[in-house]
Amino acid sequence: MSHNHGHAANRNRLLIAIGIVATVLVVEVVGAWLSGSLSLLADAGHMLSDLTGLIVALMATVVAARPPSDRQTFGYQRAEVFGALINGLILLVVAVTVTIGAITRLVTVADAEVQSVPMLIVAVIGLVANAGALLLLRPAAEHSINMRGAYLEVLGDLIGSVTVIVAAVVILFTGFVPADAIASLLIAVLIVPRAFMLLRDVVRVLSEAAPADTDVAEIRDHIRSTKGVVAVHDVHVWAITSGAPVFTAHVVVEPEIFRSGKTGELLDELSGCLSKHFDVEHSTFQLEPAEHAAHEDEFHQ
Repeated sequence: MSHNHGHAANRNRLLIAIGIVATVLVVEVVGAWLSGSLSLLADAGHMLSDLTGLIVALMATVVAARPPSDRQTFGYQRAEVFGALINGLILLVVAVTVTIGAITRLVTVADAEVQSVPMLIVAVIGLVANAGALLLLRPAAEHSINMRGAYLEVLGDLIGSVTVIVAAVVILFTGFVPADAIASLLIAVLIVPRAFMLLRDVVRVLSEAAPADTDVAEIRDHIRSTKGVVAVHDVHVWAITSGAPVFTAHVVVEPEIFRSGKTGELLDELSGCLSKHFDVEHSTFQLEPAEHAAHEDEFHQ
């Protein structure tokens, strides 16, 4: 139930953020046309990609909320990861496009004319709006790779607005028009690391690597220290999506655990340990007597 509430809250945050970004996008396009600012147009292009990314993130959140089925036994949570993948690719495309435009403007700077006052006004509006959207998305970004992608995109918009403001101030007080193209280039440079960070997280999930904040060795030690446990092997940790780790392990236990019928108590203790100490809600343990563990390797050939 709490997971469903989380999806609903994420959807509401995304809907509000989409409204903010779409409004600022229109304002920036009009402002770029009036001022002749390439950096403002570049930031608008960045916001267009972010708007697309936010819509993709919203769709992924809706799909991820669907319940599990016999075919999709873990549900559709991984749709969030595919949404983040699309966002990362969009960011890379925007970075390349903005870079080409900025270099072209620097080469033909003599033909450029920029009105710094409307450029500054629009950039300040964008800064305020992006700050509001950023605060809105920040709580959910800590628990969802999809929402993290949306958060990073809005963060990039905010930084882009600051860059445009600096360029507008420079042009206003010094008349140095190339500052506009330089700001565009900086916006492109700022986009690339965010795109690679997002794509790195996507690759980690899709390759079923252990989550970055999970210490597998520490989990093994906790399991081994549980009363009645002799050894642990075949440990696997991966994530369905960000914030949804899955754990499986074969646990060798003392014969007394089986004779006394305490397997259920041990399973509860192991599951509680992972949930409390490592925030793993979905864990599966195979309890084995020592004599079974001794010859189990022959079944994994």
